[in-house]
Amino acid sequence: MNKRWLFPFIFLALLAGIGVFLPSTPYVFDTSKINAGDTAWMLTATGLVLLMTPGLSFFYAGMVRFKNLISTMLQSFVALGIVSLLWVVCGFSLAFGESMGGLKTGIIGNPFTYFMFQNVTGLPVAEFAATIPFALFALFQLKFAIITPALITGGFAERIRFSAFLLFICLFSVFIYAPLAHATWHPNGLLRNWGVLDFAGGTVVHISAGFAALAGAMFLGKRKQIEDEPSNIPFVMLGTGMLWFGWFGFNGGSALGANETATLAFLTTNTASAAAMLTWLFFDGITGKRPSAMGACIGAVVGLVAITPAAAFVTVGQSIFIGFTASIISNLAVRYKNKIGLDDTLDVFPCHGVGGIVGMLMTGIFAKDVGLIYGQTQTFTYHLLALAMVSVFTFGGSYLLYMITDKIIPMRVVADNEELGLDLSQHNEVATKISINSAVKKEQEEYAM
Repeated sequence: MNKRWLFPFIFLALLAGIGVFLPSTPYVFDTSKINAGDTAWMLTATGLVLLMTPGLSFFYAGMVRFKNLISTMLQSFVALGIVSLLWVVCGFSLAFGESMGGLKTGIIGNPFTYFMFQNVTGLPVAEFAATIPFALFALFQLKFAIITPALITGGFAERIRFSAFLLFICLFSVFIYAPLAHATWHPNGLLRNWGVLDFAGGTVVHISAGFAALAGAMFLGKRKQIEDEPSNIPFVMLGTGMLWFGWFGFNGGSALGANETATLAFLTTNTASAAAMLTWLFFDGITGKRPSAMGACIGAVVGLVAITPAAAFVTVGQSIFIGFTASIISNLAVRYKNKIGLDDTLDVFPCHGVGGIVGMLMTGIFAKDVGLIYGQTQTFTYHLLALAMVSVFTFGGSYLLYMITDKIIPMRVVADNEELGLDLSQHNEVATKISINSAVKKEQEEYAM
């Protein structure tokens, strides 16, 4: 018996037992307070955002070496399970529960406000979403919490121990993601009360994931053998398509209703991504590179990232400028990362981190009525202050969590496991049905967890 898995198994068994005997909150609601159209759209948007995590798994898996394809996909897929249960137990409370101490300006919620989804019912809660069931709002927000740690995995792909990764995403979700979500989106949140605008997660999701990935790449160090040749470009294109499709729920759903705001977010999201994709292709072309499928996919995702915080606050024309600008800056950031030798495997920080930063600053510049172009300085100033705070918090906090995790479970696989590939050494699986000779079988038994 491998004792490493005994504790999480026991914890899950206890959680299952608590779920059976925990007093239930009556799931009743007054249908007069529910808007059927809003509810139908938000159910759809929630499903679209959920689809983004499998899409991300294809997007990332196609970029790594073939021997790490399954492990890379699983790191995204497993977040669906880990974060979903953590969200029910305490994650939603930490992010959207009553601010600790009852403060009017908070940075973290009370973990017992909605413990085990108590009081998360079909009744709308007006301060969050007045026309849809509160449980649906909680489910929609869960999908953001799932994809954020999944995004981080690209920074340390091909060299992390699976069991250590599971521990890290639990710590990240509790100590990094939840405080950011509370401060940014809760009615009493610190950043929200400052007037910081983050429509759908540019700060909470992409900047946090980008800096956490940067910290992970630095903490784990370079891979023993670095190869930039992707194993499966069609996987990358499939993943991009799924992400682009799901992003309409990501941004459009953040309107929390079927309305004109959702329509604008839908429109600016598609436009910014289209502009960024073409910009990446053309910029590669004029700088001596051949326009590529990989470049088109990365550019499209950068555009999606950059428009996320601004989607409902800017015009269609401004969304083109945001996608264009973010694409060039992220492209240059990727080149600089390669030049200095930082092994952020799948360019999470140059694309998601930098793209999110560009989007946040552009929001402060172009946001309707309160942006710099309207002669207002307060919103942009607070965006700069928030950017500095979030950057330090997410990078420093994540680096500390890597250190803590590494003390409990060594995070980096041993050199022989890395050479063998994480698919075999961590999961005893291969991406296709090929014959494995006795020597390889013996090696995988020797180095398996």
